[in-house]
Amino acid sequence: MLLQPAAAHSNAEIAARLGIGDETVQTHVSRILTELSLRDRVHAVVHAHLHGLARRLG
Repeated sequence: MLLQPAAAHSNAEIAARLGIGDETVQTHVSRILTELSLRDRVHAVVHAHLHGLARRLG
């Protein structure tokens, strides 16, 4: 789930790709941010890049 926002996908796009509701995506993204002590999606993208997770997107 962390890789989807890192690829600049909106909640609606993530929901469509995963076959889940927008609210479910919002909940998961919020929980990821909390668990990783990140402030927002921008910091999640930076985190993904710094930890080599974003390379898997290609």
